[in-house]
Amino acid sequence: MTVFLQRNFDWPLIVGLLVLAIVSLTSLMSLSSDFFWRQLLWYFLAFSIILGGSKLNLMGLVSRGWFRYGVYWFSIVLLLLSNLQSGTVRGVKSWVFLGSVQFEPAEIAKLGLIFVLAGFFSRKYIAAWLGKNIFLSLIYTLIPASLIAIHPDFGSAIVVCGIWVGFLLTSGINKKRLIFGLILAFLFGFVLWMFFLKPYQKDRLTSFIFPSRDPLGTSYNVIQSKIAIGSAGFWGKGFGGGTQAQLNFLPEAKSDFIFSAFVEEWGFVGGVVVVSAFLLVIYRMTKIGMLARSNESKFIVLGAILVMFIHFLVNIGSNLGLMPVTGINFPFLSYGGSSILTIAALMSIVEKIKLESSY
Repeated sequence: MTVFLQRNFDWPLIVGLLVLAIVSLTSLMSLSSDFFWRQLLWYFLAFSIILGGSKLNLMGLVSRGWFRYGVYWFSIVLLLLSNLQSGTVRGVKSWVFLGSVQFEPAEIAKLGLIFVLAGFFSRKYIAAWLGKNIFLSLIYTLIPASLIAIHPDFGSAIVVCGIWVGFLLTSGINKKRLIFGLILAFLFGFVLWMFFLKPYQKDRLTSFIFPSRDPLGTSYNVIQSKIAIGSAGFWGKGFGGGTQAQLNFLPEAKSDFIFSAFVEEWGFVGGVVVVSAFLLVIYRMTKIGMLARSNESKFIVLGAILVMFIHFLVNIGSNLGLMPVTGINFPFLSYGGSSILTIAALMSIVEKIKLESSY
């Protein structure tokens, strides 16, 4: 039995995810028992998907065009429905409500886009930088990204666009077209800033540069986050001792700023544990991707890495005041079922790729 388990699962990856889950549950237990029990249910479902799904022929399913495009277009329909609804959560239409159950279609869109682009780039790998291939893959990306940005959820839109950029850059680089693309991106950003972004959205993007400009408004979250981290010291304030999170000075401590809330209670040592566990997961995924047998499998793993690493980079950056706050959560750590189950689905496919490789 022991040999069977060692042969069929990448245990360092599973351990890394378990550490993140334990950290999340510890933080939520300190903040709210209700959120703790809900999160515990999500983790039970997530690990069931990872361990059980890896036994199924998921890559055989993902490699079929009808499934790839089915997931993709299904997510587009859900994004359209979410934009048509009247209700909002925290001022955005990022959720679809089915009775008492709610989920984020943007998470399904990330899955669908990874499936579609993995199939596309695995076939067009040599000619990925041809104009028509760049254009077609960009269209696949802009459809969900635009619908997500309308919510408005610029954080998830950044992740979706980041998936495409990552796939393109790992398919070789055409310097002239890369420079041209950067110029277009700069011009697009300029037009977006001048004519489309609302004042409060601009303030969010600039508040991390000038936090003292509006300390009780747009900069409040970041200031409280830095206070929580800065006051933690080496060992932290102990379980339930984080004043910023416990006294509700730190907004969204269970989701966007859960890293700050955890570090406040467990200090520099706790922060190192969290970051190390996450980097262990990324390292194992990278190793699995490099040894995958097919290009499509490699791109699937790459997509999973990109989703998790972009989320991690932006979330940690915003918690430390180094990047704008865009509402991006910490993968597998922040509260929320949609994100956790999406990562679990990706991890189950990564595990299956590992089993099918010689790794």
